[in-house]
Amino acid sequence: MTAETLNPPNTTEAIHPEAERAPVQMDRRQTILAIDDDDTLTEVLAFRLERQGFATLTAHSGREGLATAREKRPTLIVLDLHLPDVDGLEICQQLADDPATCMIPVLILSGMETPGILRECRAAGCSYFLRKPYDPNALLTLIRQAIREKDDWDGY
Repeated sequence: MTAETLNPPNTTEAIHPEAERAPVQMDRRQTILAIDDDDTLTEVLAFRLERQGFATLTAHSGREGLATAREKRPTLIVLDLHLPDVDGLEICQQLADDPATCMIPVLILSGMETPGILRECRAAGCSYFLRKPYDPNALLTLIRQAIREKDDWDGY
């Protein structure tokens, strides 16, 4: 994702000619990180999200997803619980415990149906949970809701 910069006219320039002009980011697309070991699912999810105007990142293991989240700081993370290297709940907990990633909403997308899974996900720091197979419209609605809530918190 590349961002163009533009130096807008500075209205304070007449009053303070020494005032520096701050570049304005022209590309404000929100970035979604999908962490899932299912290549087909991540490709389809990325395609659908990009058609809705989101930028996407994908990771196919827990460690790769955690590193990507820390490096890229996406707007939201869609996380599977069954990953080849690390349990998704552990990744969620690590994201919640890290000051660099704790404000990134995590939406768990999983086929797991064990008793108490929703409580476990919430305790690990999950914002939303959606079962696989999922309705793409429901996923998009939850993503937008989580981003709105994050934006509300960012305003404080």
